[in-house]
Amino acid sequence: MGFSFIPKDSNFFVLFNKQAQFAVTAASMFAQQTSRGPFDAESVSKMRDIEHQADEVAHEIMNRLNKTFITPFDREDIHSLACAMDDVIDMIYTITNRMYVYKIKNVDQDLIEFAVIIEKSVRALAKAIEGLQNTKNPQCALDSCIEVNRLENVGDTMRDNILGKLFETSTDPIHLVKWKEIYQFAETVLDMCEDVAHVVESIFVKQA
Repeated sequence: MGFSFIPKDSNFFVLFNKQAQFAVTAASMFAQQTSRGPFDAESVSKMRDIEHQADEVAHEIMNRLNKTFITPFDREDIHSLACAMDDVIDMIYTITNRMYVYKIKNVDQDLIEFAVIIEKSVRALAKAIEGLQNTKNPQCALDSCIEVNRLENVGDTMRDNILGKLFETSTDPIHLVKWKEIYQFAETVLDMCEDVAHVVESIFVKQA
């Protein structure tokens, strides 16, 4: 198929918003399952379905990028944004699957609070991505990016405090290893959200 010389901005924006909504769905499901517990085969299967659907959207973005000559913003930024959003969803699935593999049955209050921060961050990302269509008035999107950055700092502090408490109180080395990894993964989700926010900010800077 040949290249399109007419920019189809709306197609890219629709796909990015769709990708962002899959991330919101994944984060919301993770938060709900964390409160409800435990992570079973059904919850892993549902999260895997979301991750697969999000992958399909990411692939569609890449295919459209290869077939479109004129794009709404830099091609490298389109590629970076799609990959960074995909990473967020992949990591939420990874945590869900790891909770199941490790057979963690108990509901952990610290993880519940961490999951709330993750969901807030992903929802802020969705707002930022939605705002990409409004380059003449970017403040709402940029404010959302600032919120993502703030939440990443909150997550850093939470992780350090939780791990500190874990090392002080845990007498079971296997329990310690499991939860240390889970909380590091959880904080990595916030790092990845911040990566997405940085791409969005970069796009607005280039469009200014």
